[in-house]
Amino acid sequence: MQELNMDWGMKNRYHSVFNEKSGRTIFFAVDHGYFMGPTTGLEDMHKAIHPAIDYADALMLTRGALRNAVDPKLKKPISLRVSSGTSILNEDLLHEGISVGIEEAVRMNAAFVAFSVMVGTPASERDTILEFSKMVDAAERYGIPTLGVVAVGRGLDRDARYLSLATRMVGELGARLVKTYYCENFERVIETSLIPVVIAGGKKIPEKDALQMARDALDAGAIGVDMGRNVFQADDPVAMMRALAKLVHEDGSVEDAYAYYQELKGR
Repeated sequence: MQELNMDWGMKNRYHSVFNEKSGRTIFFAVDHGYFMGPTTGLEDMHKAIHPAIDYADALMLTRGALRNAVDPKLKKPISLRVSSGTSILNEDLLHEGISVGIEEAVRMNAAFVAFSVMVGTPASERDTILEFSKMVDAAERYGIPTLGVVAVGRGLDRDARYLSLATRMVGELGARLVKTYYCENFERVIETSLIPVVIAGGKKIPEKDALQMARDALDAGAIGVDMGRNVFQADDPVAMMRALAKLVHEDGSVEDAYAYYQELKGR
C-alpha cells in the first residue's frame, strides 16, 4: 500500500476525503471557471456549491472560489486547484504550469493539491509534466498529497491504451491519487495504475448515463468519482449528488440510484 510511504500528516489528509464506511470518495469538482469562466451552472458559485457539497466527501475548486464562495465553517476537505495557464479561448488548451504556490495551499488548509497533466500534446506535454513534478516535490515537503488530473488534449482518443499510459505516468511522477476518464476496457487502466483512481465526470450527459458510468467504473476498480458538470448542470444538483452517494457509498444499483434521483428531484 502506498500509504506505508506517508507520514502521519499526509495519511490524515489523504484519508479525510474517503467515506469511513464505504472506503470510497465523491469529489465535487467546481474548478472549471479557472479556464472556462462562468460556465453554465457556475454563474453563482455559492449557489452551485451549497447545499450539494453536504452530500459529497470533498470539494475541488480554485483559491478564489474558496475564499469568496465557501463558508469557512465547512467541514469538508479541500482539493485545491494549483495549475493553470491558458483559457478555453486558446487553441493550445490546458498548457498549464504552477499557478498557486505550496505556501498558499497550506494557508488555504488544502487536504489535496490538484494539477492537470497533459500527455501526448506536442506543445505542452513536457512543460506540464515538469511543472507537475515540481508541485509534487513541494507538496511532499509539506505532507500534502497530490491529485494528478489526466487532461486529454484535442484530437486524442480517450481509450484504454491512452488512459493507461497517462494514468500510469501520473503515478510514476509521484501523485498519490489520480483522476482520469472512464473508457471501454477500464479494467486495464485500473490494473496498470500504481495509485488509486477516481473517474472524471467529463461533459454533461443524461443523469442515468452518468450514474451508469460511475457504477461501471466502481465495478472495474475505481475508488470513487470526481464529478462536476454532471452534478451542477443536472436538473436538480442536490438530488443528483444524493443519488451518487447512494450508488458510491451504499453500493446501490443504477436503477435504485436513478429512482432515488427522480424521487428527490424538485423537492
